[in-house]
Amino acid sequence: MVSRKIVINFKKDLISKPIVYKLIKNFDLEFNILKASITPDSEGIMVLELTGDKAKIDAGIKYLKDEGLKVDPLSKDIKVDWNKCVQCSACVSICPSGALYVKDRAAMEVAFDAEKCIACELCVNPCPPRAFEVHYR
Repeated sequence: MVSRKIVINFKKDLISKPIVYKLIKNFDLEFNILKASITPDSEGIMVLELTGDKAKIDAGIKYLKDEGLKVDPLSKDIKVDWNKCVQCSACVSICPSGALYVKDRAAMEVAFDAEKCIACELCVNPCPPRAFEVHYR
């Protein structure tokens, strides 16, 4: 089993179609919605983590593209400059994925799990010393 994080851009005429349902049903994939902003009669965006057989993930992504969706790999990462971090933990409470957490409660030491990060960038603005950086690949 492998996992792949993708960004799907929906045009307004595709929002009402059961595309994610068919992706899961027809390709036997597990999914985790990391971020979504879909509004009726408007364009939408969804960040998914797909898990399953590599060939089935590839086939599922082909299906999405054949349906007219724009599909891209999640192509940005959040990096932490620990030399700037003052361990204030302002980022911890705002992190929706749990990628930022307090590792040691006694010392209030903040830790970062890049594998859990969905690159939503919510941690960037509340950080007083600006220890977070967005890196695009």
